[in-house]
Amino acid sequence: MISNTIKSRRAVFPAQYNKEPIEKQEVEKILEAANWAPTHKRTEPWRFKVFHGVSQVGLGKFMAETYKQTAENFSEFTYNKFMDNPVKAGCVLAICMQRDPKESIPEWEEIAATAMAVQNMWLTAHDMGIGAYWASPSILKYLDKFIQMEDGEQCLGFFYLGKYDAELPEGTRKTSIETKTVWM
Repeated sequence: MISNTIKSRRAVFPAQYNKEPIEKQEVEKILEAANWAPTHKRTEPWRFKVFHGVSQVGLGKFMAETYKQTAENFSEFTYNKFMDNPVKAGCVLAICMQRDPKESIPEWEEIAATAMAVQNMWLTAHDMGIGAYWASPSILKYLDKFIQMEDGEQCLGFFYLGKYDAELPEGTRKTSIETKTVWM
């Protein structure tokens, strides 16, 4: 049942990934799930840039060097993390949102639709035994210097995917849904 998948899904970080590759067909299945997210007026704003294989090395170098050039408080640890995380992953997706040129709906709805597409990918990856993690580092604003972005397109983060061996911890919530709900 879908509620079990929702409750058992966890963020699985690049440090937890094993070296097992993710095949192109697996990535395509995950992306196909994204394409079925709800979208107001069918704007389908989600866009993805796939870093798979050699391109992951280039992404890591770009992120690390951009961090080095722009960080106010440079950290060698953070630099190495930017360099290494894309390579530790089986695949990295840049999560992008293409704004409807007509602006027929509020921007937040297109961001929300893109986030729902990511949730679809995350649940699908989890069901496939693939871990995932959505990162939104400060260097995102420089991504257009590395990859082509269309007019009105913005990157909302990176979606790291990787296979893992460890058992995932059981989920918890700080408060129950009752504390977040008002019945009228």
